[in-house]
Amino acid sequence: MIEESHVIIIGAGPSGLAVGACLRERGIPFVLLEQSDAVGASWRRHYQRLHLHTVKQFSSLPGLAWPRYAPPYPSRAQMVDYLQRYAERFRLEPRFGAEVVRAYRDGSRWVTQTRAGEFTSRALVVATGYSRLPNVPTWPGQERFRGPILHSSTYGSGAAFRGQRVLVVGSGNSGGEIAMDLWEHAAETTVSARSGIHVIPRDPLRLPAQFSALALYGALPPAVGDRLATAFLSRTVGDLSRWGIHRPEIGPGTRAVKEGRIPLIDMGTLALIQQGKIAVVPGPRAFTETGVIFTDGRELPFDAVVLATGYRAGLGDFLEDAARFTDERGYPRWHGAPTPTPGLFFIGFRNPITGQLRDIAAEAPRVARHLRGVN
Repeated sequence: MIEESHVIIIGAGPSGLAVGACLRERGIPFVLLEQSDAVGASWRRHYQRLHLHTVKQFSSLPGLAWPRYAPPYPSRAQMVDYLQRYAERFRLEPRFGAEVVRAYRDGSRWVTQTRAGEFTSRALVVATGYSRLPNVPTWPGQERFRGPILHSSTYGSGAAFRGQRVLVVGSGNSGGEIAMDLWEHAAETTVSARSGIHVIPRDPLRLPAQFSALALYGALPPAVGDRLATAFLSRTVGDLSRWGIHRPEIGPGTRAVKEGRIPLIDMGTLALIQQGKIAVVPGPRAFTETGVIFTDGRELPFDAVVLATGYRAGLGDFLEDAARFTDERGYPRWHGAPTPTPGLFFIGFRNPITGQLRDIAAEAPRVARHLRGVN
């Protein structure tokens, strides 16, 4: 049996819920599809120590502010609870277990095929998330490594690695926080910084870094914002090369747009590195049975490796002709706005330096306004 609706939304994470809420407020009928069994599935799977790196004032979705009692930087568990309350507040009832296997345009309508049935609609909103699929690189010899190699998407807590020598590959926000979590659980921790990284204190001058990002990149041209940000970081963070951390030549705002890599929002990892409690090495070149050989020729022993190597959108897995709509990294070239194909919208696929949840909260009402005119 084929079910028909004005709008189909794929994904019941923050983006899909936000669009659903905006459509509900406007009285536009929709069906919200979710492949898992709960809203905010990716947030439920994240490592236990995770906290938002953006302040709650700029991390809420349309129509529901964070409660006053919530801390400035809510935890993963609090984010999961917030998304559940959001769905209840706007009477959002996703079709759980509806994994989309194919979505395509057929004449004037969209066809969405799932493992739970088929749907047709005037419009299709793809809200499957910036971090849909783990990005898992490989290196020569890793099949011989005797210890576990796991992606950060399956990492839960450092408790399982107490007393072990653990390498964290990746020096972004996940890598930095996981490294700190491992050290707090008495693991001998090393971070592999494969490329340069901008490091920004979470609360420089006792103000959230997001406030500075909004001031620098909210209205100023990116090049100007980069020059000011780099000058500020030179004074507040300084040269970290003696600890194996090198600043990229490209500015933090431009890098976030072009490469999708935002700065490391430091919550204490840098101090542990400077104190010699967490080591920093360059990128891996190859694995041995008992350790890793790095690009500088060093070989070190490890008991386990955690890959904090990011994610990919994976839109080509289900969206027909996805390459027409995506850039070289596989992410949409249109955000919260109509695409050249009638009725197709993407939301939640940017990770700007000013905050992803803030971006989603701005995109969702725009998408809903456009959907009102789709027929």
